[in-house]
Amino acid sequence: MDHAMIDVLVDRLNGLVPRTAIILGSGLGSLVDEVSDAIRVPYSDIPGFPESAVSGHAGELVAGYLGGQPVLMLAGRVHYYEKGDAAAMRSAIEALAGIGVQSLILTNSAGSVRQDMPPGSVMQVTDHINYSGMNPLIGEETDRRFVGMTSAYDAELSIAMRNAAIRATVPLFTGVYMWFSGPSFETPAEIRMARTLGADAVGMSTVPEAILARFFGMRVAAASVITNYGAGMTGEELSHDETKDMAPIGGKRLAAILTEMISGGN
Repeated sequence: MDHAMIDVLVDRLNGLVPRTAIILGSGLGSLVDEVSDAIRVPYSDIPGFPESAVSGHAGELVAGYLGGQPVLMLAGRVHYYEKGDAAAMRSAIEALAGIGVQSLILTNSAGSVRQDMPPGSVMQVTDHINYSGMNPLIGEETDRRFVGMTSAYDAELSIAMRNAAIRATVPLFTGVYMWFSGPSFETPAEIRMARTLGADAVGMSTVPEAILARFFGMRVAAASVITNYGAGMTGEELSHDETKDMAPIGGKRLAAILTEMISGGN
């Protein structure tokens, strides 16, 4: 554990003790604007904290109150495809556990493989398929590496998210997220395969963070903002610009859900 990183976080949080943290995906950074009494810490100010070079990922930690409850957000994440490191977010997630975070909510932008789940939708991740084959615990030498993933996504947090969506009057799909390594988008054949194998959405993040969070003893929930249909479903080519343009639309819906979820209906 990097105690220097934890010491800096504790010092900058100035007595705030958030038990819930949220990792914000591509184009979803506007949720930080909902945080009151915000404390903003650039990743570059935290020794050893992973920094992303992907456009649409701000690279700052924001802590404060959401729905009246203390919360911490990571605006920006490092992806496997940046340097081929599935454990790129390990130090950050370990630090969150080290300062007392108990629940981690993961968000991402994803492509839909279902015609009935269009761009702009929000999908709660109920399970995942690690199609990349990579794992952030490769190289871990203790038996703690054999992390059970039968209940990777916490049942109570899942119910809380669905109830929050009802209170926020936001439609919430549920489904399985398949992790592709990226950075190239999937082919039409891969999208057909994903559908056949039981996936509902595809993306390039979240799965390694879910594994790491479970490794460090945290409860996990996850949600995808659907930014596009999968390759071959519309005849159009996919692009990162499309992801960034569409993410804020579903992002507003997800923000409403998460605000209700964090507040617990208060």
